[in-house]
Amino acid sequence: MTTSPTSTRAPRAFDVTRVREDFPALSLQVYGRPIAYLDNAATAQKPRAMLEAMERAYRESNANVHRGVHYLSERATAAYEAARQKVADFIGAADAREIVFVRGTTEAINLVAQTFGRQRLGAEDEVLITHLEHHSNIVPWQMLCEQTGAKLVVAPIDDDGDVIVEAFETLLSERTRLVAIAHVSNSLGTVNPIAELTRLAHDRGIPILVDGAQAVPHRSVDVQALGCDFYAFSGHKVFGPTGIGALYGRREHLESMPPWQGGGEMIRTVRFEKTEYAVPPARFEAGTPNIIGAIGLGATLDYLERLGMDRAAAWEQRLLERTTDVLSEIRGVRLIGTAKHKAGVVSFVVADIHPHDVGTILDREGIAVRAGHHCAQPVMARFGVPATVRASLAFYNTEEEIDRLGAAVKKAQKLFSGGGSPVS
Repeated sequence: MTTSPTSTRAPRAFDVTRVREDFPALSLQVYGRPIAYLDNAATAQKPRAMLEAMERAYRESNANVHRGVHYLSERATAAYEAARQKVADFIGAADAREIVFVRGTTEAINLVAQTFGRQRLGAEDEVLITHLEHHSNIVPWQMLCEQTGAKLVVAPIDDDGDVIVEAFETLLSERTRLVAIAHVSNSLGTVNPIAELTRLAHDRGIPILVDGAQAVPHRSVDVQALGCDFYAFSGHKVFGPTGIGALYGRREHLESMPPWQGGGEMIRTVRFEKTEYAVPPARFEAGTPNIIGAIGLGATLDYLERLGMDRAAAWEQRLLERTTDVLSEIRGVRLIGTAKHKAGVVSFVVADIHPHDVGTILDREGIAVRAGHHCAQPVMARFGVPATVRASLAFYNTEEEIDRLGAAVKKAQKLFSGGGSPVS
């Protein structure tokens, strides 16, 4: 079984053994076995280039950014703003001023909901999402709807895990004020046709936000080519630091949006009678930002540029095909999510074994996977399962690790069929 119309061969120039040397955590031993880290959709491991850049920033340019007139402040400010430009370049934004630093995708979506969304929504208006969404792209819109009297509308998915485009188009109505959709599903790996969905929304004058948390780490993204109004991603999923992420917003939108949080940095002038706010992106970056996190993210994006996202994506596609084939050949394993176009996420269940038990057995074999609902409970309900085991891939994974995964799943079956201990 394959997951794309044609088999994908990774370029010979991609040397996964060499790449793995850039990630210190991949040399760890777990229960006496080399770690096979297949939980990349939750958080990815970090390259040495990022670790060294953050350490160097703390040692050599640790100061608050903006407005400082001393050497360290100016140095920190330059590095921080250089990181903003790197984010803009990495996702194809037209202007670095369209990039707002946030804690991650969740904060970015909440920011848009409580500024842009609150401005646009009233009673009986609608926000359109899909059945694929992560909780972070559901709950903020539910909260906004409760605050405004608007309605949350959900576009369905089919049995493969694809959004039904015809149904999506039908649900775009004169009451739809905003569309919010994942680029890649964190629980199924489905790659949504964002450019097409954006066009359908824009044909009706409806802006669209894209949750790119699972896309940016694994494929080249160009927000101008996609045409979306907002795009959000998290640093820690793109091999960068935790606590940092980015929101892209078209400049005209950001300039029309009120601030979300108040405090230092986001102001132009403050008087007791009235405060005048700064222009974007400063308007949305109240307080001292995650300066070193932004610098670390910039260093990570530099590393990915040198690596080559297209080459990395080709290798991941090869791994995805192998994972799908290995698991499909095991009797009793059911794959959840078999979309035609997928990123490196494979969710599955094993007959008569709870996913948490499978995850525990795999852990003792040195294999890190995620077991649970993956912050996508509506997806689990759609497929009639409480949880799945999720193996999520990155370019530093190997075919040998995939084979170990298959062998460990078979071991889990053997242990449970024979009444053995899950952690024997």
